[in-house]
Amino acid sequence: MNDKDWIEDSTLEEIAPLPADSQSLSEGFHRYLRNHLGHFMGFVPFYLYEALSLTIRDRVMWKWHKTWKRQSEANTRKAYYLSLEFLIGRALGNHLLNLDIEKETADALMKYTVELEDVIDEEPDAGLGNGGLGRLAACFMDSCATLDLPVIGYGLRYEYGMFHQQIDHGYQVEEPDHWLRDGNPWEVPRPEYEQTIHFGGRAHHYHDADGVHRVRWVDTHDVVAIAYDLPISGYRNDTVNTLRLWKSTSTKAFDLDDFNRGSYAEAVEAKNEAEHITMVLYPNDASESGKELRLKQQYLLASASLKDVIRKWEKTHGDNYDNFAEFNVFQMNDTHPTIAVAELMRILMDEKGLLWDQAWEITQKTMAYTNHTLLPEALEKWPVRLMERLLPRPMEIIYHINKLFLHDIAMRWPGDTEKQSRMSLIDEEGDKAVRMAYLAIIGSFSINGVAALHSRLLCEGLFRDFYELWPERFNNKTNGVTPRRWIAYANPSMSALISHQIGDDWIRDLGQIDRLKDYIGDDHKKFQKKWHKVKQQNKQRLADLVKQTCDVDFDTSSMFDVQVKRIHEYKRQLLNLLHVVHLYNRIKKGDTENWTPRCVLFGGKAAPGYHMAKLIIKLINNVAKVVNEDVDVGNRLKVAFLPDYNVSKMEIIAPGTDLSEQVSTAGKEASGTGNMKFMMNGAITIGTYDGANIEILDAVGDDNFFLFGLKAEEVEQMRHDYQPHQIIDDDPDLQDVMFLLESGHFNLFEPSIFNDIIASLKSPHDPWLTLADFRSYVDAHDEAAAAYRDRERWVRMSILNTACSGFFSTDRTMLEYNNDIWKLTPGVNQ
Repeated sequence: MNDKDWIEDSTLEEIAPLPADSQSLSEGFHRYLRNHLGHFMGFVPFYLYEALSLTIRDRVMWKWHKTWKRQSEANTRKAYYLSLEFLIGRALGNHLLNLDIEKETADALMKYTVELEDVIDEEPDAGLGNGGLGRLAACFMDSCATLDLPVIGYGLRYEYGMFHQQIDHGYQVEEPDHWLRDGNPWEVPRPEYEQTIHFGGRAHHYHDADGVHRVRWVDTHDVVAIAYDLPISGYRNDTVNTLRLWKSTSTKAFDLDDFNRGSYAEAVEAKNEAEHITMVLYPNDASESGKELRLKQQYLLASASLKDVIRKWEKTHGDNYDNFAEFNVFQMNDTHPTIAVAELMRILMDEKGLLWDQAWEITQKTMAYTNHTLLPEALEKWPVRLMERLLPRPMEIIYHINKLFLHDIAMRWPGDTEKQSRMSLIDEEGDKAVRMAYLAIIGSFSINGVAALHSRLLCEGLFRDFYELWPERFNNKTNGVTPRRWIAYANPSMSALISHQIGDDWIRDLGQIDRLKDYIGDDHKKFQKKWHKVKQQNKQRLADLVKQTCDVDFDTSSMFDVQVKRIHEYKRQLLNLLHVVHLYNRIKKGDTENWTPRCVLFGGKAAPGYHMAKLIIKLINNVAKVVNEDVDVGNRLKVAFLPDYNVSKMEIIAPGTDLSEQVSTAGKEASGTGNMKFMMNGAITIGTYDGANIEILDAVGDDNFFLFGLKAEEVEQMRHDYQPHQIIDDDPDLQDVMFLLESGHFNLFEPSIFNDIIASLKSPHDPWLTLADFRSYVDAHDEAAAAYRDRERWVRMSILNTACSGFFSTDRTMLEYNNDIWKLTPGVNQ
């Protein structure tokens, strides 16, 4: 169909919706299983999942088509969400919820004595993300579809996810996560929209027939980006938005001349090299080749996505870019896709013939940047030598942007060469590097943080110079999570209980959940008992998961104390573990009066090259082994590390958690979203005054949040005179904990393996100030333990946390993005 696709061409006849009654679903399921897949009942269970997914996808398709028709109109302003990660989890169950056909589907499968839950469990978690950044992007896409906002997601189609995490003798072992091994029934290939991506070569400068200076990027090594579309369904409306993922491949399958000469490896070398770009999520960038591959991923995402948007623009507007900025906005999710600023300039000038000033005006009016970190080392900086070799033409544009920008800075602050050096796009110290976050700030009309404290600290610290220059560009958009995935789907029992009390409109408008506050008083004991019963059922699901994966018995009468997130020193799993050792020491000393039984669960992956994080996992597992096998401890304390933490596991963990651990060093966690998922499911937070914890605390009040530790300003003050040895000397409990660690009690037959951890804790240069918060943390845990022993109080606290979670829906976040940044008009659902 040439350059037109059946789903994008609004002139084509609309697809008729298929019936979704149980009989029609049953027939479709059996037809796909038998005629399309060539299998019958009793074969590999994965084929049951594939047949059902294709059956449900048929019901999604007509809504997808209608949405494209509406959004493809020439006068529709659209947003494009550029992200290297989309941690979407499993798709089947989410579509069933959004289409409101869970019961019909379950009934259809029962005709073949197949359980829907068993089929859903066959779906692998999509390996398209790692942690909070990618899960946030997935929640954003869900809310945009539910709010009927014309937003298209752009990402990469990784063949392998980050890795499967196994635990061997306490150590993390990485196994390949080939999540696409059996294919993905939800994706639709779009080879007709392939884009050619350039690397290497050189910039050729010349003058055109009118004497205008032009540039061609020549002698390049090209790869092809192939589009794959995934449907993102809105909640019970007619909207299905699109997540478009790019797969890299060679411009040709193989070199026939090399093949005919017998050089078989050389014949396919180019193909293999091109496909490596999107082969693995987060390649290890400790090596030069790893850095190059990572930069290639970022550029391929930016270039292919921008070219795709421009292709669609020219389909309705030709080569007129006068009002391009009026109808398009690009949201860059963190620093990874910020090369898009230079790439849009290159495309507009070199390929579309615009002059610098017009191209720069378009770029600055269409680009928007979300920052997700306060850690300077987490901001992307690419070596100039690598950029000049791999992306010579975009690097020329970056140089010119920087030249013009520094001129403006010199005019604004005459003679302040130090400020010019600080704000330059090029970091001149050591190995020269491009500051990609600065490129995003200079090239964007909007820069936002993701929690109130985070945004304030960006303006006061990391980006202070830029805030002084352009205060109007900076704003805050506190993160959220989608209540469809994280309550309605993940916690069906609690959802049913809530809906029975207040109706089910809260699923679409989470603000309505505050009506649960009416059920906290003494005159609603019956509802509170039901709430407790649901929580116990959810804790049993979690206990079953822990038993199955860790072979550790969790008693559901105990407090379930949970910390699951990426393993990193600033997230301070170590502080949590010090408290576990403290509890263990109390038990061994016989200090168990008024004891609160506790089950402590850890989970999360460490980056393969992050030595300290992997050592922390080892220490957690060693402590768990000692605690769980000590007969003196019994059921007073259990500890487990849950391997291969992912979205599907979190759907069981969040509903079953009593106490949510959010213990990052104040001023280091940008926002956090796990804290919101736990809160929505009735867990109470123990946390520092950091990230979105602050807004959770404001929502629930001091009596329903266990706050501890230094605040961000106090952290910065203490850094100048941090004395961990003095802190240890002043605290007998901490002395006992450190003694157990240093004596090798948890590594009797592995001498000295935890010396690096002990040294980091006792170092006056520990950037995370872990020991500084120990006493406050222990005291807050004592308060939490006492509150848990009062079951009625704890249940009321649990209900209140859920009732106060309305602000933390991504629906609210997306409406703020739209009202303040994107300015999109929601479509009219039919």
